[in-house]
Amino acid sequence: MDRRFVKVEKGLGPQGRIAVVRFDRGDNINALSQQAMRELRDVPRDFEDDIETTVVILTGSAKAFSAGFDLKDPEGWARATLPVGERIQKQRMGPKMCKAWQDMDQITIAAIEGHCVGGGAALVVSLDFRTCGRSAHFRIPEVELGMNMSWGSIPRMLALMGPARTKQAVILASDRIGAAEALDWGLVENVVDDGQALAASMAFAERIARQPPIPVRMTKSTVNRLTHALDDLGSHMDADQNVLTGLTEDYKEGTSAFREKRKPSFKGK
Repeated sequence: MDRRFVKVEKGLGPQGRIAVVRFDRGDNINALSQQAMRELRDVPRDFEDDIETTVVILTGSAKAFSAGFDLKDPEGWARATLPVGERIQKQRMGPKMCKAWQDMDQITIAAIEGHCVGGGAALVVSLDFRTCGRSAHFRIPEVELGMNMSWGSIPRMLALMGPARTKQAVILASDRIGAAEALDWGLVENVVDDGQALAASMAFAERIARQPPIPVRMTKSTVNRLTHALDDLGSHMDADQNVLTGLTEDYKEGTSAFREKRKPSFKGK
């Protein structure tokens, strides 16, 4: 499959059991356009019948994991002109991408440098482990743009951080969550020197890759099924809510304020 933004390298580490997936648009922003999301959604299919790979590391560029949904993507903006049913269907691309990564049999690790915003954060909480550089930061801007936080992210963040920190991260949308805070809150498991996130993730992956593959997969499956058993109750309306909030005046105000680099003024309409 021809991919513009995502590269997959298999056969690394002990007995070739590690793979590295690099998402890099070459602009140090790494926004999630529709094309980028399609590529990232399809990557897990490369591993469906792969019993040789035990660990998959997902990383971005040296300066950015992802700035989140690409607000300048013409294909993304075109959704606003579609009928509601088609808009809901298009909105399911992000959730499908995240769910595909969560459901992988392999252990997954996010190696994060720089910013990890919105949809980027939604993607990394779909993985099993997260390591970031000390200057990395996270932000969940959707509420300040007049939208809900979707893509099935809230149940996953809740499992990692608990209810209060999840509410804080999502509701106080303009707040940056630095690496130290992210570690304290449980959003990441490891903080390393800048530029070392991938190397640290590889060292961790090597430890996992030396374990017997079958019980490793069984353990992930059991933990995930118990942890995420009720996720659908909390996220089954994500796409519908996203389309609904996209019809509000506050959404127009939030996105206009973002483009104009000013503070939004919301009216609850």
